[in-house]
Amino acid sequence: MTNKSVRIVVATHKAYQMPTDSMYLPLHVGAKGKTDLGYRRDDTGEEHISEKNPGFCELTGLYWAWKNLKEDYIGLVHYRRYFCLKKGRRDDWVNHVLTYSELEPMLHQYRVFVPEKRHYYIETLYSHYAHTHYACQLDCTREIIAEKYPDYLKSYDCVMKRTWGHMFNMFIMRREDMEAYCTWVFDVLFELEKRMPSSENLSDFQKRLYGRISEIIFNVWLQHEIDGGRMKKSEIKELPCLHLEKINWFKKGGAFLCAKIFKKKYERGF
Repeated sequence: MTNKSVRIVVATHKAYQMPTDSMYLPLHVGAKGKTDLGYRRDDTGEEHISEKNPGFCELTGLYWAWKNLKEDYIGLVHYRRYFCLKKGRRDDWVNHVLTYSELEPMLHQYRVFVPEKRHYYIETLYSHYAHTHYACQLDCTREIIAEKYPDYLKSYDCVMKRTWGHMFNMFIMRREDMEAYCTWVFDVLFELEKRMPSSENLSDFQKRLYGRISEIIFNVWLQHEIDGGRMKKSEIKELPCLHLEKINWFKKGGAFLCAKIFKKKYERGF
């Protein structure tokens, strides 16, 4: 059986230690007008949306990968967050990041690799977003899907009621699946961008709304593929995530309570 080719984009906006496995491709996202970091840039190639990075975040890297890469499987990870098979110490992360030799045997069984479910327990995906960001953004997304992709609406409503999701805009997919996903998600997001009011009054953190919306509607796309019989649940593989920097759960929990009780929106990551 012929080995399948894989290219995983590592979205980064600064110089950072990178995995040594050759399947990883460090990509400078939001590179337009910025000093060169020595990595491939997302403002190269025939098509790019590098200038949209303040709102689209790592999705400018996904768009670049969609338009420029041709491997059998294409993935997206972050310079501080990777897939792994078994979590290890953060100071030894380079030896725990998923390698091609670990991934390749699974490629003949699975079409899509996603992060393990993130559970919100007392919140649905919709209510958590509404408390920490702005519900109107999700509501407008639903309107667009109802107009342009009505057959996705049932999956959308189902996902919004869940208390879990595959988050972080991380995945590895067959190229055909990645192309189908990108065609759909960027069409929805570009339309959302047209309909959203000016973001001048939003903080830089809250301006990242298109990247956040995509985290949620990635689950909608997956559910729709399953509902339509185009993909089997057994063809989707969950993998652990390795976070290179410690999450401050105390501050994160406090910020969530402020958002839920006092309607104070998130203004930074944790």
